[in-house]
Amino acid sequence: MSYSIDDLKVLMARLRDPETGCPWDTKQTFRSIVPHTLEEAHEVADAIEREDYGNLKDELGDLLFQVIFYSQIGAEEGRFSFDAVVDNLVRKLVRRHPHVFPEGTLESRIDPDNRPDEAWIKESWERIKAEERAKKQAEDTAAAALPSRLDGIARALPGMVRAEKLQKRASRHGFDWPNVGPVFDKLHEEIDELKEAWQAAESGQGDHDAVEDELGDLLFVCVNLARFMKVNPEQAIGRTNHKFEARFRAIEQVLEREGRSFDAETLEALDEIWQSVKGVEKKR
Repeated sequence: MSYSIDDLKVLMARLRDPETGCPWDTKQTFRSIVPHTLEEAHEVADAIEREDYGNLKDELGDLLFQVIFYSQIGAEEGRFSFDAVVDNLVRKLVRRHPHVFPEGTLESRIDPDNRPDEAWIKESWERIKAEERAKKQAEDTAAAALPSRLDGIARALPGMVRAEKLQKRASRHGFDWPNVGPVFDKLHEEIDELKEAWQAAESGQGDHDAVEDELGDLLFVCVNLARFMKVNPEQAIGRTNHKFEARFRAIEQVLEREGRSFDAETLEALDEIWQSVKGVEKKR
């Protein structure tokens, strides 16, 4: 027997039943679930990065459960249902892909011999999304700020992801560096400014907020650099995190084999092992 999405919806409703459901699940709100959603999304990305496709199935299930959870709360509060979420998604994707659904219906099909080129597809995609943003802005009568070309980029995104999206959106409107050269120059400039802010804070002539601002500027430029080099900054830092963890664990293993205590070693001794681990990596 295989369970279906309908079974998952029934399960979620039972978990949220105020009389017979799970106490933890019944207490949750839209806001309280957000940290779990972000964690599940990162675990999906981690499974893909590690090519752990057996575990990916489980992680995708956990992420799907988050959608079901939000939808159940939405239904309970009379806001929306899971079926409404699916309906809205299908309609949006059909609308955004006229090169696949030429008549704007799920049933319509494109003529394989008359497919539009990639330039047309990209222009069409951006035009449709711009129209959607304009419509949303027009409908949002509570918006206090003037409409912006940066509207629609979620504030809750991870910092580097949002920075990249902001930069790409600005670039589409001509606000961008001409090439990677000035980005390197800006990187060095931001490093110098960060040093100055740190030294001022250490001497009592500055404050920590200035250091945080300058560090944020430096990270923003790093995202710009990654964008020009066509490198995903989140994936790049993920690879470095993995590399650091592997090397750190290797140091622990070396010390364990030699009967030495990690906490008793000097930084110089630990760095020596670190360098040897890096040397082994390069020979592979």
